[in-house]
Amino acid sequence: MKKLFAIGAMVFASLSASGADVPEGDPEAGKQKAVVCSGCHGANGNSAVSQFPKLAGLGERYLYEQMTHFRSGLRYAAAMMGQVDNLSDQDLADIAAYYNGFARSVEKADPELVETGERIYRAGIAERNVSACLACHGPRGGGNGPAGWPAIGGQHAEYVASQLKAYRLGYESDEGRVTGGDSKIMRSQAFGLTDIEIEALAAYISGLN
Repeated sequence: MKKLFAIGAMVFASLSASGADVPEGDPEAGKQKAVVCSGCHGANGNSAVSQFPKLAGLGERYLYEQMTHFRSGLRYAAAMMGQVDNLSDQDLADIAAYYNGFARSVEKADPELVETGERIYRAGIAERNVSACLACHGPRGGGNGPAGWPAIGGQHAEYVASQLKAYRLGYESDEGRVTGGDSKIMRSQAFGLTDIEIEALAAYISGLN
């Protein structure tokens, strides 16, 4: 348990130091600015296609920070190419506030994978230094909005798995996902997971609410 608190404190310190100034978003203004986003992410942030993440209730700070990463090129996704390049910080904050106001839909988790996924989510894998996911994302996947830790419960399993694999690649290569600061928390976590464990964990997360 001490390890979980230590990790949480380290991540919070990293996030606080790297992205303290987040503009206050206006969800009404964001509604108009997010029209183009709805094609992939849905009008209410609950995407119908599993490869596109649900943005509903994901966390205002997290949403804002990820869009700045796409804009700067720190984070890459083919579908996001050019989507936020010409948007200001205030535009991004407004869009984040808009989508964060919606409730997240929940998926039906694969029953054959849930048991393994739940064990990893709640207890981690000590021998590989994989900590319990609930330390940052909460027992029901609700995250921590002020700290910038996303709400992951109910997210598409396919998307969760793809991001964990991208983080795993990012542990050793810039070709993977390298967001999250120098602490490399998510990259370190994912590096200790096998493909099967990632699939099980993603399945469990998809059914959390």
